[in-house]
Amino acid sequence: MIRDFGKVTPSFVKELRRIVGDAGVIYEDKGALEAYSHDESGSKFYFRMPDVVVKPEDAQQISKIVKLSNEEGIPITPRGAGSGLAGGCIPIYGGIVLSLERMNRVIEIDKKNLVAVVEPGVVTNDLCKRVAEDGLYYAGYPMSLETSFVGGNVATNAGGSKVIKYGNTGHHVLGIEAVLPNGEIVEFGGKRRKDSSGYNFVRFLVGSEGTLAVFTKIYLNLIPLPGKTIDLFIPFRSVEDAIDSVSIAVTESKELPSAIEFIDGLSFRISAKYNNAKLPFQDEAKAFLIVQLEGKTRDDLERTYEKIGKAFLSKGAFDVFIADNRSASEVIWKVRRNWFESLRAIDPYVPTGDVVVPTSEIPRMMSFIEEISESYGVKIPVAAHAGDGNLHPAPLKPSHIAPEEWKELSEEILDKIALKAASLGGAVSGEHGVGFLKKKALSETKKRELELMKDIKRLWDPNGIMNPGKLF
Repeated sequence: MIRDFGKVTPSFVKELRRIVGDAGVIYEDKGALEAYSHDESGSKFYFRMPDVVVKPEDAQQISKIVKLSNEEGIPITPRGAGSGLAGGCIPIYGGIVLSLERMNRVIEIDKKNLVAVVEPGVVTNDLCKRVAEDGLYYAGYPMSLETSFVGGNVATNAGGSKVIKYGNTGHHVLGIEAVLPNGEIVEFGGKRRKDSSGYNFVRFLVGSEGTLAVFTKIYLNLIPLPGKTIDLFIPFRSVEDAIDSVSIAVTESKELPSAIEFIDGLSFRISAKYNNAKLPFQDEAKAFLIVQLEGKTRDDLERTYEKIGKAFLSKGAFDVFIADNRSASEVIWKVRRNWFESLRAIDPYVPTGDVVVPTSEIPRMMSFIEEISESYGVKIPVAAHAGDGNLHPAPLKPSHIAPEEWKELSEEILDKIALKAASLGGAVSGEHGVGFLKKKALSETKKRELELMKDIKRLWDPNGIMNPGKLF
């Protein structure tokens, strides 16, 4: 692989302008380039200015850009909305940031085959709203659905609150059109739901974090809109009671909830204040669950939440509150969705990421995070997709620690948490990817798999131009 990458020169930029037009290139404008130098992992610590930003409009333009870059040995960092938390779209070797923001068309809603065909720059929430107009539902969306792009979701195999019932993004991807590092445009999969003819390259590309190809078209599975939904808000006397109650939501209801979200007491109070929300027991409770149920009829929902409610009360819940209208539900979900935003409002240096463990290991994982918190003298708020074992720890910087010292310390804390998750049968990331922030943890937990990944990378991208420095 190329170690000394080629340099972006004025003549190279001239060729880029010829391909996409002047409006599609940002060069020598530090103010405009800065917006593409970081993601949500924390711009105060993790950033690198690109040499040039290119904003193509179609697959043919991407093909020409990639082919030119491959010939010149210029690194390419594909970028969606920049909402990731692992540094996946930070151009750590400079070169080109290939922004997919202008490729934002919903190409087709195929109601006969229940498939949406979209470009990678489509905002996830826009797709959800569009298919709902036809009575359909895209269930693969993450918590950041209002900002994230579909292409970024596929690149990281993003998850969210609905994974327990519907699976993460990869479960909903039927096909991908992609540009390979040599500029070739290839389509894998499509509108079909079965294909046992050879290797499954669709699954292979999902979660590849831009290291193998640039996505230009994505085929997504749709389902009919669910029936009626209802949200339960359950405050608990302890974190242990809340976590131990997660399995109750499944076994007692006899119906798989569409979401089981956890948020600890410290997180909840910070986020509630940030969102101007006032909810029962928010000052007294040590932990909270948000459970969403779906049912064909109102009677179905009532029977289900009555069973679950009794079980939660027997496990230490203060009470079980029912949000049976849109405004009440929005108050609850807003506190959960804006959790990290609220933490960053009080601590601009707060990092986060995600780890995943088998659901049965959540109590042990939470106990370990508490031990780490005590041993380092650092508060670590946690929110989680409790239904699938995906936790988001977010260490808060103590006031006496300088920012540069905190960078190293917080990385050490999150690495220890990630390694513990892997030791419990989990993984260092469940939905945000590895990027470059979790490369060390990945190398320590998936040594043989990592060597196989490198073999594939060398075969697909022999010059190493595709998102270099990520995963490996």
